[in-house]
Amino acid sequence: MALSLHNTLTGKQEPLVPGDPANVLFYTCGPTVYDFAHIGNFRAFLFSDLLRRWIESPLCEITDASGASVSGPRVVTHVMNMTDVGHMTDDQAADGGGEDKMEAAAKRLLEDKKSGKLPEGVDLDPSNPYNIANFYVDAFLEDAHLLGLKVVEEAKEDPSLMPRPTEKVKGMIEMVLDLIEKGHAYIADGGVVYFDTQSFPDYGRLSGNTLDQLRAGAGGRVADANQQQKKHAADFLLWKSDPTHLMRWDPKQLTGDPDCPLEEGYPGWHLECSVMAQERLGDIIDLHSGGEDNIFPHHECEIAQSRCVSGKDHFARQWVHVRHLFVEGEKMSKSKGNFFTVRQLLERGFEPAAIRLELIKTHYRVNANFTEQGLKDSARMIERWRRFLEKAESSTEEGTRDDDVARAFADAMNDDLNIAGAIGVMNSWMNQADAPTRADAALLRTFDDTLGVLALEAPAPDAGDVDEAEIDRLLEARAEARADKNWAEADRIRDLFADMGIEIVDTPEGATWKRKAQL
Repeated sequence: MALSLHNTLTGKQEPLVPGDPANVLFYTCGPTVYDFAHIGNFRAFLFSDLLRRWIESPLCEITDASGASVSGPRVVTHVMNMTDVGHMTDDQAADGGGEDKMEAAAKRLLEDKKSGKLPEGVDLDPSNPYNIANFYVDAFLEDAHLLGLKVVEEAKEDPSLMPRPTEKVKGMIEMVLDLIEKGHAYIADGGVVYFDTQSFPDYGRLSGNTLDQLRAGAGGRVADANQQQKKHAADFLLWKSDPTHLMRWDPKQLTGDPDCPLEEGYPGWHLECSVMAQERLGDIIDLHSGGEDNIFPHHECEIAQSRCVSGKDHFARQWVHVRHLFVEGEKMSKSKGNFFTVRQLLERGFEPAAIRLELIKTHYRVNANFTEQGLKDSARMIERWRRFLEKAESSTEEGTRDDDVARAFADAMNDDLNIAGAIGVMNSWMNQADAPTRADAALLRTFDDTLGVLALEAPAPDAGDVDEAEIDRLLEARAEARADKNWAEADRIRDLFADMGIEIVDTPEGATWKRKAQL
């Protein structure tokens, strides 16, 4: 059974058929770096990481152009952008609008700086948009490293895998000029450049929209003030002339052409991914992923721009989109107190491996419900896997790999990344392995190359304000009470730990402790 995925473009589950099965080209829409990425963002990023890890797994089979299933090894070139251009808070609208994202971040950081809320050692100029972007880029990379995103580690050696739009504006200008020359874009009043959606018959195919449905600002996408200068209500922004915008560029200077028809301003949000994907991966890529909120208009517009420039029948062969994340059954909201960043969860005692597993263990095409109990369940599952691995690796028996288990895991993952099914295979196998061998350890390592949780470092216990010497003393007293079968005293000591916010974990090797984690 070869890997098949739900293709948003066709609405069907289809085999992944790359141009070259040994070299898969994959683009993911990354973070907009004007704030800390939240766990909803990371659900989409971790899905893309899970998918690329599975494609690279020796257990994964891919379909080639002839229809045959082929095994690895294979390489995935995975590109994920970091949007550091100061776009607008209402970028989902065809013409942009709202407040400049970097200006919003500047106000927030200036307030934090005045009130002393900036992290220790951070000294940045909130009036400088590049300082703001760099601050949040560094924060994102730190969080992504803790959660095991492979592209972050690879980008340390090859920065082109995580491109930043501010470094690609010249390429965006060149794409706009190319679209104008080919009759797919036009300059309207005020120097604004729009993509002509009527010039591209396939516009709307990804999202299921039609130009008739989008006419006259359907859904509130088009401001009345912009209607008169457009050929069609669905036409979207490519370049905005605005000499007062916080982050702006002079096309005449960048191109070296004093006759360039574009005026000083900034690019439309949809433009950047088309340019960066084409530059690093070529005219046609194999996979493109993002959150379901990217389907329209962002990815719809990417397809239109990219195909009209390249003249190809496809921009991405397959589109995969991740559904939303809820927290305790509700949408994330700061006012509801259920809005979390990765660093907030770490501060509350949850380890990176548990956060990662909790964010990937629900199928990507189902809305996920992120809960405290789910995090704790994920943490317990990981502890169980760690103990199994430790026992298996310390075995003196070499053993043989259970190919049936490996095949069952692969069948689940190849079926549109059925992660719950794959985890079920793992847990059932471990339940039956009373004396795991070194071959079992190797197989678990192979599974975890895809899941990416056991390789993450477990943080050292942090007692907070509690004296660690006192913790050690109480642990020793509890061990003595248990040895004497003084269960009342052992329970009393456990209650003392609970009052201190410390959780005791009993293992075959003895008791350990960790700070009690809670949302």
